[in-house]
Amino acid sequence: MFSLAQSVRIRGAAGEPIPNPFKSLSRLEVEFRRGEFSLVVAGPGTGKSLFAANLATHGNFPCLYFSADSSAATQASRATAMITGDDAKAVKEGLLSGDFSEYEKALGKRWWVRFNYSARPPVSELERDLLCYREAYGTSPHLIVVDNVTNVDTGTVSDAEAYTFGLEGLCEYLSEMARETSAHVLGLHHVTGEHSDGLNPIPLSGVKGKVHRVPSLILTVHKEVDGMNSRILNVSPVKNREGFEDSSGGTFASFRLNRSNLRLEELEEELPISFAA
Repeated sequence: MFSLAQSVRIRGAAGEPIPNPFKSLSRLEVEFRRGEFSLVVAGPGTGKSLFAANLATHGNFPCLYFSADSSAATQASRATAMITGDDAKAVKEGLLSGDFSEYEKALGKRWWVRFNYSARPPVSELERDLLCYREAYGTSPHLIVVDNVTNVDTGTVSDAEAYTFGLEGLCEYLSEMARETSAHVLGLHHVTGEHSDGLNPIPLSGVKGKVHRVPSLILTVHKEVDGMNSRILNVSPVKNREGFEDSSGGTFASFRLNRSNLRLEELEEELPISFAA
């Protein structure tokens, strides 16, 4: 047992925010704090993996990314475009042709960021890589990304009820991982069927499996498309233990997806009306 005074001394890095490129979210009191578990929830193809990659490559800090949903070629070309600002298609062409030497120096500066590309990693593999990371670098990651949480192999699932209980158990495990490692654990997750097109604000009830009890922060992402190859991603804090939340999904920060370098660019300089009120 610890007194309040002792709790101050033993907290370690818990509660410290990691570097965050999303200023509009910070204005909505959204931070990705070490020692906490969060979910980013969106329909397929909306851009939740791009959101996570922008966060992971923003600063040169310790990061372990479990990329079950994307291949090494996809992650390497995306990250290179985000870091250098070069065109993603040109970067991928260079990667596939073997002409990639001009990017090696830039990628070498992000040596803290490590990836696991197993398509269905069991929990034991997550723990193995965490131990390996600490052994190799003398520290635990400050950010751990699990993309997607449903790709983690938690054993045989016989029916929908078992799926929900298994998913909630995994969320509890990832929350414990955050506590034990003092990392921010960011899980990517899907929405319920009626929100799968991602064209309207997604409320807290739109989280697939209703696993919103455990995470300290849940962000839902919906998109706007204009038919001119442009896309805006709207990120809603539908649950936030440390700040503002709107469970309807109707209050959000907006970012334009730069189709060339895949960076998310700020659109708003002021707080949304619903938040300011």
